Amino acid sequence: MAFVVTDNCIRCKYTDCVEVCPVDCFHAGPNFLAIDPDECIDCTLCVSECPAEAIFAEEDVPAGQEHFIPLNAELSKIWPVLAVREDPPADADAWNGTPDKLKYLER
Repeated sequence: MAFVVTDNCIRCKYTDCVEVCPVDCFHAGPNFLAIDPDECIDCTLCVSECPAEAIFAEEDVPAGQEHFIPLNAELSKIWPVLAVREDPPADADAWNGTPDKLKYLER
C-alpha cells in the first residue's frame, strides 16, 4: 500500500507534506504533487500536514478518484523530487475544495 495525492491538490499544491516525508517520495509538477508508490513507506506523516486534505491511503481513496492511483505512479516517474516546502500558488486558497479539478492538471 502507498499513499496517493488526489484531486483537491490540483491548483492548490500546498507543499507542507513534503517537509515531513522521511523518504522524499513527493514529486512536483506545475500545479500538483504526486507520491511515488515505490518509495512511499506508509508512514502517514504527510496526511495530517496536507491543508487540502488531498492525501489518502491507497485503500481509502474516495470513490470516483481511484484514477489518481495510477496517475501518481505515472507522474512520479517523470516529475522531479520535491523535498522542501515551497510557497503555494497565490490563488491556492480559492481553489481549495473546488471539485473535479482533473481538467486543470498541468503535466
